[in-house]
Amino acid sequence: MSSDIRKGSHTVSRLTCHVVWVTKCRFKVLKGDVQKRCRELLIQICEAEGIEILKGVVSSDHVHMHIEYAPKQNVSTILKRLKGRTSRKLQMEFPELQARYWG
Repeated sequence: MSSDIRKGSHTVSRLTCHVVWVTKCRFKVLKGDVQKRCRELLIQICEAEGIEILKGVVSSDHVHMHIEYAPKQNVSTILKRLKGRTSRKLQMEFPELQARYWG
């Protein structure tokens, strides 16, 4: 875990959060290539948003992440972006996921 404190022109902070979300109906769809791609997407999105992943696990039916974020960000928006972007891209790249959920 990083012990660095984020410093802005008028702020000093270290905001962390442990988040967990599950797949719809806890279907075990995050396996194999889907799991690897999900992990890659989460890392890319966090880098783009300035979020540091302290720890994270992508399991077959849920995702655990311990993240550090800036004071200008809020947890609900972070999760909305993480879940929405990964879901959209995974469904585009793996059509069998769409069939599983909407088929």
